[in-house]
Amino acid sequence: MTVLVPYAAARPKTRLADALDPVERESFSRAMLADVVDAVVHAGGEPTVVATEPVELDAEAAVVVDDRPLSKAVNDRLAETGEPTAVVMSDLALVTPRLLSRFLDASGDVVVAPGRGGGTNALVVRHPAFRVDYHGTSYLDHLEIAREVGASVREFDSMRLSADIDEPEDLVEVLLHTDGRAREWLLDAGFEVETRDGRVGARREG
Repeated sequence: MTVLVPYAAARPKTRLADALDPVERESFSRAMLADVVDAVVHAGGEPTVVATEPVELDAEAAVVVDDRPLSKAVNDRLAETGEPTAVVMSDLALVTPRLLSRFLDASGDVVVAPGRGGGTNALVVRHPAFRVDYHGTSYLDHLEIAREVGASVREFDSMRLSADIDEPEDLVEVLLHTDGRAREWLLDAGFEVETRDGRVGARREG
């Protein structure tokens, strides 16, 4: 199955600004992207990175440049292929090949993995009339779009797929639950797990 991995190459991960400078954010986002691509490949998918700018990637994936809004870029590809296609976001650093394999094989015309806060972190689209809409509460919007086109829906509940790495407090999840390039990047940058006042977080040395 073709798996589209959207990647915002220009000024990625601005909400991590309190923890990482711009150069670090770009490097860390590339590490997460490579981890996602590796997971897709080992799950048996065929990844295509849809990047807003040219990007060099040390992973097995085709890279196409498309600087249009995300929904437009994805929908045109859904219309062109006419084949089952998945969309997996590039900041899902906790994803594993085993989990992705289960997700890609899940039954349903549309399989939706919700993100925290009402977003959509991953989709499998098998219905020819289904189109995405990533604005606002896209998770609810995608359920409604599926109903409108008569597509059966499978909601795929997964902690790892729901955890997109957007905020500084998300970094500890990478340290705790992964062993890929993103975790190695954080360790090399001086981050470590810290427990304070009964809560666990990520602390950077120095």
